[in-house]
Amino acid sequence: MSEVHTEIEVAVPEPLPAGPPPAPKRRHAAHINTLQSLAITVVIAVFIVTFIVQAFQIPSESMERTLLIGDYLLVDKAHYGRSDFWHWLLPYRPVQHQDIIVFRYPVNPQQHFVKRVIGVPGDRIRLINKHVYVNGEPQADSYAVFNWAQHDRFRDNFPNSGSLGDRVTSNWFERARKLTEDGQLIVPQGYYFVLGDNRDDSYDSRYWGLVPEENIVGRPLIIYWSMPRNRVAVDDATQSDRLSTLAYGLVQSVKGLRWDRMFRVPN
Repeated sequence: MSEVHTEIEVAVPEPLPAGPPPAPKRRHAAHINTLQSLAITVVIAVFIVTFIVQAFQIPSESMERTLLIGDYLLVDKAHYGRSDFWHWLLPYRPVQHQDIIVFRYPVNPQQHFVKRVIGVPGDRIRLINKHVYVNGEPQADSYAVFNWAQHDRFRDNFPNSGSLGDRVTSNWFERARKLTEDGQLIVPQGYYFVLGDNRDDSYDSRYWGLVPEENIVGRPLIIYWSMPRNRVAVDDATQSDRLSTLAYGLVQSVKGLRWDRMFRVPN
């Protein structure tokens, strides 16, 4: 009896070729990486704007010559903050005399003001002929500007002027009277007395009151941009050509920049 041999062919799968994944998978992975990078960037930006720095523009003359209209500031929001969690990382310190601060205007917290700290809690403040005395001692105010020759009893001899300024809020007038002793304003705990460096033309603590500690946003860190008001004037002929107008505006913007003020630290 003869043997019958049956050969069975078994298909062996060929090995998959080595190399990168198909193009659709690579594109999908690239999109995920892009989204992750964007999300991280947004989170970092939100953290910085919320906790560390914020941009502000100077809108008035009240801090001239220290800060001018058209100065753009980065404000250090961490400088005066207090937190048990962040104190090891961020350099907190209390507000001190002569500090320049950005704060929410107490009468309308939607507005931001920038002024110089003259009085801290416990200080006794008075002005005599425009010059500041703190706890009976005259203060060095070489940074201050006095542009008006006309004397104003209220503005220049606060709070012992015997007169009422025309821009004083009624609530502050009554409170200031209660805080005044021996012709000096006593700064209560949790509040600060501030003045503008442009002493004759500044709407400050003399007129609307004290700055609560919780209203303080931070201190100016650096002037990152500065340009004078109304620096670009385009004539009628230039206006007829939009491209020329744009080019002219860009050139004038660069020419009009106050380069000497950029990257200056206000003090």
